[in-house]
This record gives sequence, structure tokens and C-alpha cells, in this order.
Amino acid sequence: MTDRAKIIAAFLAETGWGNAIRNPLAGDASARRYERLKNPDGTTAVLMDAPPESGENILPFVQISRHLSTHGFSAPKIYAENAVTGLILLEDLGDDLFTRVISANPQSETPLYQAACDVLLKLHQADCPPLTVFDPPLMAEQAGLVFTSYQQRITGQQMPETLTTFKSVIKDLLNEHSDAKPVMILRDYHAENLLWLPDRAGVARVGLLDFQDAVIGHPAYDLVSLLQDIRRTVSSEAETATIRHYIKQSGVNEASFKTAYAVLGVQRNLRILGVFARLATDYGKPHYINLIPRVWDHVARGLQHPALSQLADILIPVLPEATPENLQYLRQP
Repeated sequence: MTDRAKIIAAFLAETGWGNAIRNPLAGDASARRYERLKNPDGTTAVLMDAPPESGENILPFVQISRHLSTHGFSAPKIYAENAVTGLILLEDLGDDLFTRVISANPQSETPLYQAACDVLLKLHQADCPPLTVFDPPLMAEQAGLVFTSYQQRITGQQMPETLTTFKSVIKDLLNEHSDAKPVMILRDYHAENLLWLPDRAGVARVGLLDFQDAVIGHPAYDLVSLLQDIRRTVSSEAETATIRHYIKQSGVNEASFKTAYAVLGVQRNLRILGVFARLATDYGKPHYINLIPRVWDHVARGLQHPALSQLADILIPVLPEATPENLQYLRQP
């Protein structure tokens, strides 16, 4: 038994779950692992294993989970935690991810997305805990990954002057169009991180996962994450209806909000192109390449917005399209 396995076994024994049957659950792009535990009496829980030696820190998850629960959202309850060992025992919210529910019943897509939108509407009215501010300079820097980890690794060419111009233009766009009242944004707010809990009421019907990277930013950001999903194609009908629902319920200016949605969408998806390319080439995770064509489509659509014409003029001539031939460069050792 490895040292990590011994640490986990001791934690489970201390919390009364030492005899539980353990089955792995799907993880994410981080070093965190998840297991479903089932005790002999039939009760279940989820173990989060976030090894500190891999750079993981459970404290943001714990703090944000408790903040969300205090405001009536369905973040998993925390049964036990150990920040030193990086282990948390969580409430098991089940397996009904939005992705699975919609796949089984396509007619549920728009109602579920609007329920997720209602969560954001309430979240944006709640107070914000002390978090990093996701401001235009930081967002521009992160979007620059599309050059250093996507464009450069496909073409083999460095473009420092173009990168500098790109960062300046996208920062100006973000300054101009993301000046709404800052709110708490969860960042990874999409169908594989949302669970449908129909036995609960109101916003509590939406179970929330993977929110430890929450920051303070523009209200449209999580709506972009939700509707410009990188793992499933959201129908245009559901996207349009959900944006309309947010605008109507929040009372924001429609034109300004839609422009911010387009600008933030391009920023987010450019960053993701870079992140996925880096995960494939530097971290031995080539399966993320399979998601890049959908991300590329989001970028291409966003650049058609009139407010993004200057950015489009910079990017379209130099960013390699996500064709099978180009993506093959990211599959090389």
C-alpha cells in the first residue's frame, strides 16, 4: 500500500467510512480524484482526494461550498475535511448530470438550462466572498495562451509582436464591454458540473460541482460557460431562450449584455484553446484535443460580432484552424 493509500485509509477509518465500498468517479483536468463510497448500511458519500504535493489546496473548495450552502444553493455538504492531507468527505448528490438527463430526454434541455440560469440570477444578487478579481489585464494574459500553447505548437512560429498587439486589443475590449457590477462567477459552470435534483425546490434543484476556482467578474461569464459548452453542443434554441431569460429577469440592457457575452465568450474560448493544447503536449492528455474543434467553432462564431472586428482582423490570418491536419501537430510526443 502506498503512503497516499494509507493516508486515505486512515481518514476513512476516522470518519466512519473505513468499511465502505469504493468506486472511482470521473475526474477533471486537475490532480484531484473522486470516489463514491458506499457503507454496508447503504448510505453513500463522495471522497475528494486533492494531494497537496501535487499543488492542490482544498480550502477554496471548502470555503466556497459553505458560502453557497449558506445562500440556499445545492453545493455538496461537507461531512469531514483535512486540509493537511487534502481529503474531503462530501455529500453524494447522485449521477443525474445535466448531460445525462438531456441525453435521455432532449425536451428537457431548455427548462434545465433556464433552471441553471435562475441559479446565476440568484448568485448575482448574493454577497461576494473575498476572491480574486478576474479583471481585463488578467483575462488578456490568460487569453494569450492561444498563441503560446496553440498557435505556436501547431505552426512552430513565435509571434511576439502579434501577441502584444492581441493582448492590448482584447484588454481594451474587455475594459469597454465588461464594466457591469462584479459578481461571483464559478468559471466551470457547464452541463457536466451540474446535477438535476428535482426533489428539491427552486435554485436548490441544481446541484453544483467544481467551483473551487471561483472569482469575481462579469455576470455574463458563467452564462458563456454554460451555453458555449466545450463538451456538448447546446442547441441554438436553448442558448437563445436562456440568454433572453437572463436579460428579462435581471433587467440588464440587452444590447450591452449580448456584446459582453460575445467578448467574454471569445476570451474564454481562446484561453481554452491554449489550455487544451498545453494539456495535450505538456501533460500527456491528448483526449482534450478531441474537444478543440467545438471550442474553435465558439471562437469563430464570436469573432463575427461587430464589436470584435478588430480582434478578428488580428486572429483570423494567424490562428491555425482546428482541422484534423493541424491538430495532429498537438498529438506529437
